[in-house]
Amino acid sequence: MLDIRFRPNSTIHKLIAQQRKDFLVCTRSPEERVKLLIVRDLLRLGWEMNFQANRVLIKPPTYYDKKVIKDSMQVKREESFTKNAEWIKKHLLLASQNLADGAKVWKSTIDPIVEVCESPKQLALFRILRFYWSSPYSEYVGRRIKFLVRDNALPQKPVIGIAALGSSIVHIPDRDTWIGWDTETRTRNLVYVMDAYVLGALPPYNYLLGGKLISYIIASNEVRRIFEHKYQGIVTNISKRTANRLACIFTTSLYGKSSQYNRVKYDGRLLYIPIGKTKGYGTLHLTDETFEAMRDLLKARSILVGNRFGDGPIWRMRVMRTAADILGFDADFLLRHSFQRAIYAVPLARNVKEFLRGKHSRLRYCDYSLGDLVSYWKERWLDNRKRNIEVKKSVYSFRAESFTIAE
Repeated sequence: MLDIRFRPNSTIHKLIAQQRKDFLVCTRSPEERVKLLIVRDLLRLGWEMNFQANRVLIKPPTYYDKKVIKDSMQVKREESFTKNAEWIKKHLLLASQNLADGAKVWKSTIDPIVEVCESPKQLALFRILRFYWSSPYSEYVGRRIKFLVRDNALPQKPVIGIAALGSSIVHIPDRDTWIGWDTETRTRNLVYVMDAYVLGALPPYNYLLGGKLISYIIASNEVRRIFEHKYQGIVTNISKRTANRLACIFTTSLYGKSSQYNRVKYDGRLLYIPIGKTKGYGTLHLTDETFEAMRDLLKARSILVGNRFGDGPIWRMRVMRTAADILGFDADFLLRHSFQRAIYAVPLARNVKEFLRGKHSRLRYCDYSLGDLVSYWKERWLDNRKRNIEVKKSVYSFRAESFTIAE
């Protein structure tokens, strides 16, 4: 239970007493501002409040339903949209020029090719397309590869979808248990796994289960070889190991069980294996406005929390912990009650666990060719999808020139 103290009849007392999910935060006190914003964020998520003489005790719900998570993500997405509104407006034309009308896509034989984002134009295209989705956009730190998947069957080679791999998060208990890692082995071998932190399709391919197509492509030999080539000869700073062997990819759902990764099979085996859930530890349930208010509080106290390259989410948590210490409440409890997500493992080798535990020195790769995976996707998913008249209507209704990104 989160314990937030306040003075009776103070601004924070009066506003909290209304128990409204949205209220205007008007106070000159940095301390009161942070407390009010935290309460507002938690009220939006359905946390329960219990008033006492000079404090409020706030308890999280037993679980977050899909609507609550969506609404919370929408708030963060709106924050991101507002910050980047001018940039988004300037790059919408770039996006529409790289998409195709539904009528053309419906007739396409769909021949995916993988393009690595390296030039500023490619990276800008990836970024503007990523803003299309409802989840808030955040960037990974460390090693990163961004992909555009294009349809080579159409003359203009429109984008089917996008994906990105990034350095895996250090400690994910259910992942570590599934592999069989202890702390020392994880530190040594974490370099051989990556997280798929962006993975999805753009219109109109999304109506044709293009998201599942991108999921198949990420498991392909071609993507693995792109990784091997990019990091050939690279030695990591921490483990001092070569970083170009990729044994397994991990990803997470947005809302509980993922429809995109569900039943993604090939050659009789699941490509995306559900292995557990994240612990719901993080900052996703708190808005950027709250985080910036915490930074302002620390600045007012002349406290600097360093942000070295590669810190990312860890730095955000350090800022929140430091602010919580000043305000006298339990930061661990606040950070521990974020949204749980399903974790999926995508083994690229048959001996992935033995290799990652250090028992085997060589990987026996599964040999998933891009052509075979795409052919299977067409037979298993696309053919049935195209028999649906409502799907056909949705695909035909899309016009590239009308592509926009709604706030």
